[in-house]
Amino acid sequence: MSGSAQNDKGAVGAAPGRGKAVRFGFNLNYLFLAPATIYVLAMAVYPLVYNVQLSLRDVTARALIRGDAKFVGFDNYRRVFASSEMWQSLGFSLFYTTISVVLILVVGFWLAMLLRRSFPGSGALRAVILLAWILPSVVSGNVFRWMFDGDTGIVNFVIRSLGYPGNVYWLTNEYTAMAGVVIATVWSGAPLAMLLMVAGLLAISESLYEAARIDGATAWERTRYITIPTLRPVILTAAMLSFIYTFKTFDTIYIMTRGGPASATKVVPIYAYEQAFQYFRFGEGAVATTLLLIVPLAIAVVYYLMIRKEQHL
Repeated sequence: MSGSAQNDKGAVGAAPGRGKAVRFGFNLNYLFLAPATIYVLAMAVYPLVYNVQLSLRDVTARALIRGDAKFVGFDNYRRVFASSEMWQSLGFSLFYTTISVVLILVVGFWLAMLLRRSFPGSGALRAVILLAWILPSVVSGNVFRWMFDGDTGIVNFVIRSLGYPGNVYWLTNEYTAMAGVVIATVWSGAPLAMLLMVAGLLAISESLYEAARIDGATAWERTRYITIPTLRPVILTAAMLSFIYTFKTFDTIYIMTRGGPASATKVVPIYAYEQAFQYFRFGEGAVATTLLLIVPLAIAVVYYLMIRKEQHL
């Protein structure tokens, strides 16, 4: 009896120790998340909070150095949204982003349909196409700036070879500059859409296409009634990622046109850059960069609602 009691007592006494070990191990798991948490807080959350704080203050170069910028509330927002230049930049951003995203999806879908089946050299071709997405935007922007150069560019060389007289100054003409930056953006953005869509296409059962062929469906009808509806969630994902990537594009446009000519390609990121680093209106520049956060966030909310609707169909 006494031995049994001692065993029971030992078991009861050991329980708290085991509980502490379990609790210690549980807390230790959270320590492994500390580096990632610190990184996100330092590199994402803090800059966003600091940017919003700047947008609410009258920040000059001197005040920024001394750290005594005066709090002005929403005065910067009122000045920015009363500016016709800001609305023009927003219009250019939405136009540039919409055209680019549509073309990225179309080109990405075409490439995915081309590369969904294996053929000799298909792997190498995929790798070459992905290089356009992997290359830094600074590199691709400079490449296209040289290609569209009015005097020595390869594009003018080609059109002169086809019989067109004279040179076309693509990036210094306000009617063709936007087309140049759109082409550069589609070239670097389409490979990501292609990669997503290839994965989606490989998940579609071949039995669906076989049944459609037996029923006499043409290639276009199979694409319209099988491929596109099945790929809709993937297309939505590619559209959202492409919109966010394109709407915040700064480096490609700045390298190619610097927002010109005559502000024809001055999108919101370039407007924000000019306000902050050319005119030293840091508060107003912070307002413009806050807009760069709000618009993609709204798109992400719309995407979430559409994906939920897709899942409930």
